[in-house]
Amino acid sequence: MAALGLAAPNLPGRRTISALLLVPMIAPVVIVGVGMYFVFSMAGLTATLPGLILGHTSLAVPFVVVTVSAVLTGLDRRLLWAAASMGAPSFLTFRKVTLPVILPGIASGALFAFATSLDEVVVTMFLAGPGQRTLPREMFTIARDTLTPTIAAAATVLIAASIVLLIASTALGRSNR
Repeated sequence: MAALGLAAPNLPGRRTISALLLVPMIAPVVIVGVGMYFVFSMAGLTATLPGLILGHTSLAVPFVVVTVSAVLTGLDRRLLWAAASMGAPSFLTFRKVTLPVILPGIASGALFAFATSLDEVVVTMFLAGPGQRTLPREMFTIARDTLTPTIAAAATVLIAASIVLLIASTALGRSNR
């Protein structure tokens, strides 16, 4: 939805909003993690599942916004005007015209967001409580203490998943063209 809003040519402060949405992708992850920790601790969200979900979501948003925005640049506005001239309401125009065009971008963004969240250990260390054990956090803890074959197996699965995500993203990019 952010990418759709940012695609509007008359949105005031569009560049500022875009820059703010891209900060988690550009800033070093340790700085983002410390910042999230301080903000979330004031809101009482540290060591909670909603806080962890919100933290991972804020890290994933830039990837989705970038991919959907890239697809939206290829959207022919005349299709939207044609649907409106035929009397289609805004929601129907979105569902029947815009959504099918941007669906590959949404899927690619979701794949990138999933991969980013799966790889994120630093922010998880800052935000998660002792009972919240994510896969990257567990791998980091085990690798720090003792190296076991479990780490090698989990790393192999993560590499294979990354390859599958890369292939899926490439296939979605080709289907969009």
